[in-house]
This record gives sequence, C-alpha cells and structure tokens, in this order.
Amino acid sequence: MISRNDPCWCGSGLKWKKCHYPETENPEISLADEYLKKYDIILKTKEQIEGIRESSRLAADILKKTCAMAKAGVSTEELNAFAHKLHIDANAIPAPLGYGSPPFPKSICTSLNNEICHGIPSPDIILKEGDFLNIDVSCILNGYIGDCSAMVAIGKIDPVKDNVMKASKDCLSRAIEILKPGIMLYEIGDVIEDCAAEYGCSVVDQFVGHGVGIHFHEAPQVAHHRNRTKIPLASGMTFTIEPMINAGKRGGYIDEENHWTAYTIDGKPSAQWEHTLLITDTGSEILTK
Repeated sequence: MISRNDPCWCGSGLKWKKCHYPETENPEISLADEYLKKYDIILKTKEQIEGIRESSRLAADILKKTCAMAKAGVSTEELNAFAHKLHIDANAIPAPLGYGSPPFPKSICTSLNNEICHGIPSPDIILKEGDFLNIDVSCILNGYIGDCSAMVAIGKIDPVKDNVMKASKDCLSRAIEILKPGIMLYEIGDVIEDCAAEYGCSVVDQFVGHGVGIHFHEAPQVAHHRNRTKIPLASGMTFTIEPMINAGKRGGYIDEENHWTAYTIDGKPSAQWEHTLLITDTGSEILTK
C-alpha cells in the first residue's frame, strides 16, 4: 500500500501527499467534491450509508432465503418468483427487472454451470443433481441499492466445479482483506489474479465490479483482473467486488438471442461470489452480510 509520504506513483519525484494524493489545498473543496470532480465517484454521507446498509441487508436476506430454496427439481423461474415476492413483501424493488437494453426480464439472475453471469430464470431450466449456479440479488429499498450473489451446489458436484467455486469465494475474501483508505483500486485485481492462479483458474476480464448505492451502477469500475486503475480508495466509497472465475479460459461470449447471458468460451464451469462493500476510515465493512 502507498502511504502519504511515499514517492508518488506518477514518477514526479514528489511525495504522494504533495502530488496525486486525493486532497486539495483549497479548504473550500471537500474530499467528496474532489472525488466527484476527479473520478465521478460519490463518497456517501452518513445518511446515504445507512440507507445503503439497510438495502444491502435486505438483499443479503433475500439471497440467503432464495439459495436455500435451490434444490434438484426446482426451476430457476420458481427461484425468481420466490425472490420477487420477498422484494414486494419488504416494499422493495428488484433492481434488475426492466434494467438495461434490452430490458432484463426477471427479478434476479441465475447463472448455471458454464454461464458466467446474467443468466435469465426460466420455467424450462430445472435444477438437477451435479449442477451449480450463481444467484444474484440486487434490491432497491427507499431509493438505495444493495447487490450481492452466492453460489449454490445442487447435491454433489464434480471436482472441477468444486475447485472453481472455492476459488471464486477465496478471491473475494482475499480482496476484501486488503481494503482500506489509500489502497489503489488496481490492487484488488492483483490480489484476485494471484489467488485464482493458485487454484489453476482464470479471471474473467469482460465484466467488472462497480460503484453502487445511489445508482445501480456507479463509478468506479472495479476490475478483477490485473489493471492500472490508479484511484486511491477513500472513506465513503461503496462498491461491489464480484470476481467471476473460470475453470478454463478467461474469455466468454454473450447469448445472441437474449443479449444478456454470458457463457464461458470453452464450455467449462464458472463461479462468482459478490458483496457490496463500504470503505471506512480504518478499513472496510461488508454491507451484504
């Protein structure tokens, strides 16, 4: 981690605090103003953080209950209907429903086996022994958004699926461990790439984590692969980390018919876990616990 008194990353020879440190000598401009101007990043207020925290807790609760329902013989449409009702009962809105272009048609994403992300629930997709899937829940509560996902194994899964599922979860955990103000955004990708390599897996580079809370997708983009995004983390940032890890090659392709579902390029399994995170003054907080 770079500290205020270290040489600036830009090579100027100046200390970071005198060069690209995200503060301004103008006392009239706050750190929040500086981040919004430089990076288009919203540093949340205490009120906003509490709203995002409540929405994230609800998303985590809906995710947990929906995952418990995922068993052999259940269709992914049944999971969607169940999760949708939980949103409505809580006076919340499923963030994916109607989002994007073309509008996403369901309330959650259910990505099965070799689907990387954005799998669309269907009554024709019946879970069976040996499957695994990612369930992704994003909800809007009182105008604030929480976003999380988890993997579910349907009965006993093969060693390849088991390995990639463990890899993705470990990648997320290790990335969260380093989070605190001053860490460069690119360091998240470094940690995830190193972790995935230990499992003999690859990191998807077509999709990223993202700022979240006020909007479904905000700045910054949080790349899970190696990159050089030199934005220091700051207290008040809220974003997702959601490493998509493939058992084989890192590449993927989008379904030409629904324009949403991403598949691994080699047909091998893919796994993903996701949390919404808050950067605090001293570290981080998992909001979707």
